[in-house]
Amino acid sequence: MWKLLVLIVCGSSLVATIYAEKLELKFEESKVVVQLDESGSNFVVKNGDKTVQKIFLGNNGVGSAYKATEIAHGYVLEGNNAKIEIKAEVNEKDYSVLSVSRKNLAKEQRIYDCVDLMNANWFGGPQQKYQYWPIQKLQFNNYSYVSKEADNCAVAERYWFNSLGSYIYVSDETPLFLDQNVGEPGFLCFSAQLVPPYNVHVDTFEFVYKVGVASNARTIHMKAVERVLGKPTGHPNEKMVRYPIWSTWARYKRDIDHKVVLEFADEINKYKFKNSQYELDDDWEICYGALEFRASKFPNIADTIRELKARNFNVTLWIHPFINEVCEPYFTDAKRKGYLVADPNGNTKTQWWNSVKNDAGYVDFSKPEAAEWFSQRLRKILTGTGIDSFKFDAGEASWSPPDPVQNGPKNLHPHIIITDYIRTVGKFGDLVEVRSAFKTQDLPIFLRMIDKDSEWHWNNGLPTLVTTLLQLNMVGYPLVLPDMIGGNGYNDHPPNKEMFIRWLQANVFMPSLQFSYVPWDYDNETIELSRKFCDLHDQYTNVIMERFKLAVSKGDPVNPPIWWIDPEDVTAQRVYDEFLLGEDILAAPVLTENTVARDIYLPKGQWKDGNDQSKTYIGPILIKNHPAPLSVLPYFIRQP
Repeated sequence: MWKLLVLIVCGSSLVATIYAEKLELKFEESKVVVQLDESGSNFVVKNGDKTVQKIFLGNNGVGSAYKATEIAHGYVLEGNNAKIEIKAEVNEKDYSVLSVSRKNLAKEQRIYDCVDLMNANWFGGPQQKYQYWPIQKLQFNNYSYVSKEADNCAVAERYWFNSLGSYIYVSDETPLFLDQNVGEPGFLCFSAQLVPPYNVHVDTFEFVYKVGVASNARTIHMKAVERVLGKPTGHPNEKMVRYPIWSTWARYKRDIDHKVVLEFADEINKYKFKNSQYELDDDWEICYGALEFRASKFPNIADTIRELKARNFNVTLWIHPFINEVCEPYFTDAKRKGYLVADPNGNTKTQWWNSVKNDAGYVDFSKPEAAEWFSQRLRKILTGTGIDSFKFDAGEASWSPPDPVQNGPKNLHPHIIITDYIRTVGKFGDLVEVRSAFKTQDLPIFLRMIDKDSEWHWNNGLPTLVTTLLQLNMVGYPLVLPDMIGGNGYNDHPPNKEMFIRWLQANVFMPSLQFSYVPWDYDNETIELSRKFCDLHDQYTNVIMERFKLAVSKGDPVNPPIWWIDPEDVTAQRVYDEFLLGEDILAAPVLTENTVARDIYLPKGQWKDGNDQSKTYIGPILIKNHPAPLSVLPYFIRQP
């Protein structure tokens, strides 16, 4: 049967033609075409002659005998016990968006669609311990796609885009799981199923995603920032960018008190290092969740803070969202008021890294009264001690009890707690840092990389410092705070001199420097090199601040991948150990052990060697064995 459908979208014509068992949908403004094949289970998205997406409708395709019914701006396909709505949401000259929806799905159903990675390069996706880049190298097997402590997945934005100029954005209400490179390599599969960690106390669910198309990867990402992801409304304090943050955590772990804190501050000043703030980390409370200082460690915390300020330090304090059951009367008070996340039976028991199993509760920030109660207690700390602001840890949904009941739309569980926590604590000024996020790209605060390990390899080691920077920028978080220089030294494995210096070099063109391990624990050369690279970071802070302002005004990344300059450069798309500051500074740090030279790829443009102004290169070019002794950070400046 031959049939012609003419649909009106955004004032322009959108033509859908069904030829017997084949459908073709044309976006007339942008020349984007969507074709459903004869089987009714696969569709292809083309931008002119270029195929930008191939999507397989998994176990719920409509089959070859499908029926198409016209709706406003789209149509509904029915067949094979499936009902799929395909709708044109945007039909502009430089930007098209197609939505694919299945709604009112029964709770026992499992629906999945698979995206052919097509040998393209892909970006976005979740923060991970093995933060490969581009992300088509990642592997997932029935992976619940929520912000969680496992795998360092503190940030799990539902956004992926490719080098062909197309993105996929999955609805927040979809109970989403990932399969990637499992079974048959080369596919990213999205499945939807109403099972934990999602809210199983609803009768139906939806599986909805959007496919955006533009001319190239840069253009489509900027369209996503403008229309889908959002951009920051402000930026962190410039002092926090220009001068290092000094944290007690990696060097002292929980062994801190008044004496240790002041001795550390005196060492920083003795060796003439500048500072933006002093970060007082773990184990200062009476008990976890009390939010009151332990007198045995800090007999008079106001005096401690006054002494730090006399040494020219601002002070921030480590905060978490938990209350341990043994922390009385604070735990009982919070539970009695209903301020802890609970399951349907009222059970609030959960666990975090500073508790034993079932010995903690998570403050329920989805309840405005609980969020305000928590905030009042923090404000009391500020007014009573002179502390300037806070470092906020954790926040991931996985810290809630199993089957949590949250205040808000039921199909948005368990995401609500993350967003509400971050939005609550993000109000405490321009010195704030957080480590988890979900749809909070608009907040004017630092998003800290989750703790890095003092390792050279890909399991959360030094190479992932660069790839995590790129990943966070490419899911809409340009205000990135790198973790401690040298890593956290877990398992009694602190960084050696080489790792410490290479880690610092890798940080130079990132937005901020965080020290905990210190240069004077090594030798005089480390001290001198650390001063040199801190000064280099200071020298380019104005550029970082300009990029912050551009992120606020237009949504541009601060540290994009090097393909940002030339989105069609396939070689640049695959580079994982270089990055840009803005569009004119390229950093190529050494990320491997016992290395004194490295290959460097420069994209198009004229590039001056930052360490040797007499040397200029015309890109694209691969520089083989560029010298990089321990004292050298390779970087290049693009010329007008």
